[in-house]
Amino acid sequence: MPGIDDVARLAGVSTATVSRALSGNGSVSDRTRTRVAEVAASIGYVVSSDASSLASGRTRNIGVVVPHLNRWFFTSVIEGAERALLRRGYDLTLYNLSGDDGERRRVFDHHLLRNRVDAVIAVALALDEDEVGRLLSLGKPIAGVGGPLPGASAITIDDIAVGRLATDHLIGLGHRRIAYIGGSEEWDLEFHTPTKRRLGFEAALRDAGHAPDLDRNRGADFTIPGGHAAAMELLADPADRPTAIFAASDEMAIGCILAARELGLSVPGDLSVIGVDDHPLADFFGLTTISQHPELQGEEAVELLLRSVERGRRRPGPRTTAATALPTPLADGTDADDERPVTVPVAVDLVVRSSTAPPDPAHPALSAGSPNER
Repeated sequence: MPGIDDVARLAGVSTATVSRALSGNGSVSDRTRTRVAEVAASIGYVVSSDASSLASGRTRNIGVVVPHLNRWFFTSVIEGAERALLRRGYDLTLYNLSGDDGERRRVFDHHLLRNRVDAVIAVALALDEDEVGRLLSLGKPIAGVGGPLPGASAITIDDIAVGRLATDHLIGLGHRRIAYIGGSEEWDLEFHTPTKRRLGFEAALRDAGHAPDLDRNRGADFTIPGGHAAAMELLADPADRPTAIFAASDEMAIGCILAARELGLSVPGDLSVIGVDDHPLADFFGLTTISQHPELQGEEAVELLLRSVERGRRRPGPRTTAATALPTPLADGTDADDERPVTVPVAVDLVVRSSTAPPDPAHPALSAGSPNER
């Protein structure tokens, strides 16, 4: 089996240079790095992960913690994170916390603290100060996706702004009788995403001079069946049904479209529907939605984390010269040695499809008036 000495001899460099070139640690010119990589590939030399970890103190492995795996948002974030990690030569270890509180304690008290991960991405999990503090104290950077974390960096979207954007779209089309389908109490425990989207929904109505009608709010579980059940309640009375529904997720919005069809209503003729996500099924159903780019959020979380991981690798030691110890500016202008946590916002986009249109003046409920119209 070829060894590092063989690579060094064929590439005409020292074994230390081979180690730096293949591990990414230390200063090596691009030309030398390319030559070493080509020689290593030609003779089938593969760096031992155990040896590399011992030499660098790093495992090139990132832990990703999610509350569920059976939701499109979580799997999309994971896909984006994994793609970015593979590009950078890192592995991903996934922890699914769909069990009880004891499972969460085991993950944070044992696996993440003792297992070989360089850093942690927490997806839609509101970690407490103790959980964050223990990880940071062991030199394991953390990045959150879905909301802020105490003392850690995070990738977020503005869920109140999401609610405003969706509702403003419906108001701009002329809708006043607008219902909201958000999360049940179970789905509002971490970052209160459904509540924030509802607050944006209500703020947009008030700004347009329409009082929110709380009787038109329904809770659901972010699934198609949950959205279907909530919509069946909202649409049951023809004289009091809304002309539009804002659902806090695309899956619930799709459930609304299916409920409308079941009741013989056309979308958007009798009912406009807008969701949040830009789920793969959204285009198939012609669903107008707010795209929150979950794969991009996963990629951004990786970039944020690896800055911290690489900072740890570049931390100047006793032999570092004054020149090489200078702070390294990042692309966004920040100092690469600045350990302060940051919150990185991800922009959302309104994607207009065929599920929204102006309300039909012949809608049976429009002649009766509503709290939203006064």
